[in-house]
Amino acid sequence: MNFKRFWTIFIARNREFYRDRAGLGWNIIFPFLLVAGFGVIFGSEHKAEYKIGVFPTTLSTPETGNLALPPRFLATRYLQFVGMASQAQGMDKLAHHKIDFLVRQGEAPYPYWVSQDSPKGYFIERIFRESLVDGAITDSLARKEAIQGDAIRYVDWLFPGIIGMNMMFSALWGVGYVVVRYRKIGVLKRLHATPLTAFEYLSAQMVSRVMILMLSLAVVWAGCDLLFDFRVNGSYFDMLVMFLLGSLCLTSLGLLLASRGISEEFTTGALNFISWPMMFLSEVWFSIEGAPGWVIHIAQIFPLTHLIRGVRRVMHDGAGLVAVAPEIGILIGMTLLFLASGAALFSWNK
Repeated sequence: MNFKRFWTIFIARNREFYRDRAGLGWNIIFPFLLVAGFGVIFGSEHKAEYKIGVFPTTLSTPETGNLALPPRFLATRYLQFVGMASQAQGMDKLAHHKIDFLVRQGEAPYPYWVSQDSPKGYFIERIFRESLVDGAITDSLARKEAIQGDAIRYVDWLFPGIIGMNMMFSALWGVGYVVVRYRKIGVLKRLHATPLTAFEYLSAQMVSRVMILMLSLAVVWAGCDLLFDFRVNGSYFDMLVMFLLGSLCLTSLGLLLASRGISEEFTTGALNFISWPMMFLSEVWFSIEGAPGWVIHIAQIFPLTHLIRGVRRVMHDGAGLVAVAPEIGILIGMTLLFLASGAALFSWNK
């Protein structure tokens, strides 16, 4: 490997990136839009999770004090009451899953409607029926115990997944798609006439993209930390190592996908085929605990799974690099495999 040739391609790719205002804005300014989005989503500590339709009322957002419903039900947190003028209006919204539960206010017995296919509706029905019972009876049958230690906030659990997802899309599309476009317009064919090797070219592309990913990571993390004050029980250095290894692995996967082909349409389909299952099975938004065994096994083949798992163990459990050695080993192994395979399969013109 010739370092001078590697450095030339690395500098050229960086210059191309910061001269492209659209790409620069997407990777640097867009994280601030993510911060604003998180502020809207998590700005309230009592964000409503369930929508309760109430009729008859002329108010679209009635106050709980003005509703003739069981007091214990009205005092339940995370419920949003939506006013309906008539039963027909409420039934239409319930059928289209715009609300989770429909109830007629007034005196007991309270008529209510719920969709049998709605998981949220099932839980609201149980909550509503339980609210009709004297609280002293339920308290005598069950005893609430507090969680030992500090509870992890949902935003703290979610944010490493969001960071990993952002890195995944930036790595796959910022490298895989770009290399295919270069091949299609003949840039790679001209580079092939130089002494530059495939490994040098791919390595320079990978290092350039990793530098951009880490810069975006710093911007997103700093901005969101100012808003949400993340609790990090482990070492920031250990988290940085995990993110660095994850970005290397994801970028090398993008280079492998771009090692052949000149069709941008096919590349788009291949990138979507890889990225969307990876996003849903790598526990970015929700845990797959309890899913069928074959789903959990498939999730293990994605580098994003091991990246997010390792970061969360460091951030939430205070784990060190020794404790996350399995995730580190898998990410390094995948990086070497993807990069070596991409260099072996790489074609300059087809």
